[in-house]
Amino acid sequence: MKINKRIRKGFVSVMAMFFLMTYSAVSQEYVLNNSNSKLSVAGTSSLHDWEIVANDIKGSVTLNQPEVTVKNLRIEVVSESLKSGKNGMDKNTYKALKTKEFKTIVFEFLEVKDFVKQTDGKYKVSVVGNLKVAGVTKKTTVNFIMTVKDNTVNLTGEKTFKMTDHKIDPPKALLGTITTGDEITIKFNVNLTK
Repeated sequence: MKINKRIRKGFVSVMAMFFLMTYSAVSQEYVLNNSNSKLSVAGTSSLHDWEIVANDIKGSVTLNQPEVTVKNLRIEVVSESLKSGKNGMDKNTYKALKTKEFKTIVFEFLEVKDFVKQTDGKYKVSVVGNLKVAGVTKKTTVNFIMTVKDNTVNLTGEKTFKMTDHKIDPPKALLGTITTGDEITIKFNVNLTK
């Protein structure tokens, strides 16, 4: 009788541990909603500041739960979906990005550098990943605020870097009389859903 109780107790303990381990290992994938997201690139020139907006963004984030942390993250921008509203500027941008050869700009997650809970569902996150622009891949750190609510995740942040880091010659116009500054800032406010 005592042996049966011990076996039953042991079985219950093993099953409870199995369910807890399974529960703690749950991952949820959220897919980027292009129509409800914004990504832009801002910079300077010898004439005026400028901004160009991405119209075709894809991506996903996978979160481990219930202890929320980033397991995977990928953001992809179709290079020729970047639009400034000025045809000449767009052409110069595509030439600098070598869009005939490299159709997309991609950020691919490698690891979490920092993850701090601010309030319920809101986290200050720093991740390291590979940023591939115009065929050149560089390891970079991106900081953002992540908000998780119901079936949605919002990522908001910005990243500044130099075009020359990716072997891009800053675009010029009007026979070189207008020059673009080397430093650019990518700003993003993207929404992802289950």
